[in-house]
Amino acid sequence: MAKKKKSKVRKIHRTLNINVGVIIFAIIFVYLAFSVTAYLSKDKIQFYEVVEGGIVNDQSHTGLILRQEEVKNSASAGYINLYLREGKRASVGTRIYSLDETGGLKSLMEEAQTEAQPITDENLRDLRKQLDSFVLSFQENQFSAVYDSRYDLENTVMEYASFGAVEQLDQLAAEAGISFQQITSDVSGVVSYGIDSYEGMTAADVEESSFDRSAYSKTIRQSGEMVDSGVPIYKIVTSESWSLLFQMTDEEVERYRDRSSLTIRFQDGSLTASGDYSTVTGKDGKTYGKLDFTKYMEQFIGDRFVDFEIVETQTKGLKIPISAVTEKNFFLIPVEYMTQGGDSSDQGFNKEVYTENGTSVVFVPADIFYSDETYYYVDAGENGEFKNGDYVVKPQSTDRFQIGQTASLKGVYNINRGFAVFKQIEILDSNDEYYTVKQGTSYGLSVYDHIVLDASMVQEGQILYQ
Repeated sequence: MAKKKKSKVRKIHRTLNINVGVIIFAIIFVYLAFSVTAYLSKDKIQFYEVVEGGIVNDQSHTGLILRQEEVKNSASAGYINLYLREGKRASVGTRIYSLDETGGLKSLMEEAQTEAQPITDENLRDLRKQLDSFVLSFQENQFSAVYDSRYDLENTVMEYASFGAVEQLDQLAAEAGISFQQITSDVSGVVSYGIDSYEGMTAADVEESSFDRSAYSKTIRQSGEMVDSGVPIYKIVTSESWSLLFQMTDEEVERYRDRSSLTIRFQDGSLTASGDYSTVTGKDGKTYGKLDFTKYMEQFIGDRFVDFEIVETQTKGLKIPISAVTEKNFFLIPVEYMTQGGDSSDQGFNKEVYTENGTSVVFVPADIFYSDETYYYVDAGENGEFKNGDYVVKPQSTDRFQIGQTASLKGVYNINRGFAVFKQIEILDSNDEYYTVKQGTSYGLSVYDHIVLDASMVQEGQILYQ
C-alpha cells in the first residue's frame, strides 16, 4: 500500500500591524470634534459698545372725557329735522331742530335741497378733512366709530345742502300747509347729538368700569327719526373747559407726584397739548389721573374716549442694556485717609503691617471705584489690597480706621483692556430693556467703551477676547 505524501503546505500566522499615524490622526480628530462641539454648545460672551442716548418712556392711556353738558329733551312727539351739524356752535335763539307730527317737513326740505345751491369746494374740503381725521384715528377694535363718523358726515352734508332751504322754511311750510314746531337753543354752546350715560358724570363718580369701552353705547339722533315726548334729542356743551380722566399704576402715581402739568400726544398725532395735572379718588376708592384743558374742546366733541400718550422729556446720558448691570460690594474708607505714596503719584492708604519686629506703616496703592463726600470705595474681594479688620492711618496723624464697613454699587464689566474690570454707574432712567446712566463720572463709563452684554457670564479679572 502506497504511503501518503506528507503535505508541505505550511500555515502562516499573520501579525497585527498597527499604524501609529492612523491612531494619532483618530485621536486628533476626536479631540477636534469634541472641542468644536463644546465651543458651539457653549454660551458666547458678547460685548456691547456704549453709546450716547436716552430712553423715552411715553406711557399710553385711554382717557375718559368729561365736559359741562346739558341734555335737551323733546317737548312733544313727532319727526325731528336737525339744522346744525355735530360740533357747531349755537348762540341763544339758534334753531337746533324742528318737530312735525306727519313727517311732511322732511320731504319738503329734501325738495328744497335739490333746488338749492350745490355744495361748495370749501364744504367739500371740510368733509375730506373729517374723513382724513377718521382714517388716522380708526382702530379695528372700535368699529362703532364708523357709525359715529357716518352720522357726523350725514349731518354735515345736510347742513351744507339745506342752508338755503332753512332760511325759507317757514314760507315753504306755510305754502304746503305743514304745521311744525321749531326748537331753538336757550343757552349758548357747542351742539352734539351723541347721547350716552356719561352726561353729568363728575370726576368723583369715575370707577374702573367707566373705562370699559366694550360696554359703551351711544345714541345718535338723525333727521327724519320719529321720537316720543321727553326723549333726549341733543346736548349742548356750555364751557370750553374739559377734563381727561385716566387710569394709573402705582408707579405712575409716584412718578408724577410732584408734577402740576403733563404734556400728552393724541393717538392720531394731530395734536400735542399740555394740561393741568392732578389726581382724584374715584367712586371705587382708586386713584385716577386728571388733566384739565381750556382749549380744543370742540375738536373732541363727538368723543367720550380718546387714546393718548404722556410725553416724557428724554433723559440724556449713556444707554446700556439692563443685562450688562451687576452689583459688587466695596470697603468704605474715609476720604481724609487718602494719601500719595512717596515719589509716585499713585493714590492709596497707609496700612498698618505687623511683623516680628513690630508694627509699621506701609503705603498701599488702591484702585478707587467710586467716591462721595465721605468715603472712597475700594475692592473688598479676595484679591483686593485690603482685608476686613485691617487698619489704615490718617496722613500726618496717629488716627486709625479699621476697615470693615461695606456698601454695594451697581456697575458693568468694562473689557477695553482685554479683561473684565468693574465700572460703577449712576442710573438716571430705565425701561424694560435699557438704562440711561450718567455720563462723565470720575470712575464710570465713556462713549464707545466695550462692556460685557451679560454680566452674569463673567467674573472680574477674567480674560476676554473680542
